[in-house]
Amino acid sequence: MAEAINKAYRTLSIKQRYLINAILVVIFLIVGELMIDSGAITRYQTTVIEQVGIYIIMAVSLNIATGYLGQLPLGHAGFMSVGGYSCAIFIMRMADVMGVGARDFVTGSPAAILLFILGIIFGGLCAALAGLIIGIPALRLKGDYLAIITLGFAEIIRVVMLNIDDVLGFQLTGGAKGLTGIPSYTNFLNTFIVVAISLFLIHTMMKSRHGRCILSIRDNEIAAESVGVNTTYYKTLAFVVSAFFAGVGGGLYAGCIGVMMPAKFGFMKSIEILVMVVLGGMGSMLGSVLSATVLTILPEALRAFSDYRMVVYAVVLIVVMIFRPQGLLGTYDFSMGDTIEKLMNGQLPWKKQKKDEDPDAQTPKEAQSNGR
Repeated sequence: MAEAINKAYRTLSIKQRYLINAILVVIFLIVGELMIDSGAITRYQTTVIEQVGIYIIMAVSLNIATGYLGQLPLGHAGFMSVGGYSCAIFIMRMADVMGVGARDFVTGSPAAILLFILGIIFGGLCAALAGLIIGIPALRLKGDYLAIITLGFAEIIRVVMLNIDDVLGFQLTGGAKGLTGIPSYTNFLNTFIVVAISLFLIHTMMKSRHGRCILSIRDNEIAAESVGVNTTYYKTLAFVVSAFFAGVGGGLYAGCIGVMMPAKFGFMKSIEILVMVVLGGMGSMLGSVLSATVLTILPEALRAFSDYRMVVYAVVLIVVMIFRPQGLLGTYDFSMGDTIEKLMNGQLPWKKQKKDEDPDAQTPKEAQSNGR
């Protein structure tokens, strides 16, 4: 029976799926680099693309806590600022010690690459530590109460960044005028690689046993706890992982814009990231990617209509929320492997495979996975 199913429905192995995705990532990377080197994409457009990648990380990381865990934190900008400041300060101080100059970051010397990797990881870890400190007391609350307390913590972080120099007695964050002199260590290449790695790690985590536990808490926390899921641990884990990747995005952001100011990470920054998640669909990684891309490019594309561009931006959000309140993609997540499998078997990729009239009937793929 199994042999007949294999002949009737062809599938891809996990290794083949990963190989296909890796090939597509490499193709996109090569095409992007060639377009930048040839001048088809200007420096301004490259900067916008880098910011698209940064906000993709921010939206997908927030989706862990909102879409997958089912909570509503409003302090994501605080974690972004912690990661950004930590990464920038680490790279600037270590560059002075190691004798790495601004030109080394432009040319991509081995020392500069090492500093970038260590700085991004350091920024993510600092944000994760802040997420752990905030998450342990905050995740005892739910709904509006959680939103309020995380918003309060984000404001505390902003005020600390603003006044910590006066407390310490030496310059660390630059205070109100901001941290300047940050080397341009963010470029298209390393942004693309960090985005690809971040999406892969988040996707892998959510497909693992830990990810299923997080999803079970979102669906029914009481039922999840009754079957042995440690809800406190997994809520904290999701919150910390979300903060870690927000810190990674903040580290890239610091190297992209070259200056870090506390005013950039206020309440509206958290709302901006939350809008990307809600617009794309809470629980959909592809939705977060698409909405982050559109909402980052749209204000720049409408810059010529400076008097009306934010009105158009707001109208787009209102229209989507009226006609598609669950977001553009809802909880749908695209799978290249599933799409290729359907094409291999002569099916339309956007249509679900129908089962027989028997309610207990299974599709060939389900039967194969169950050994029937």
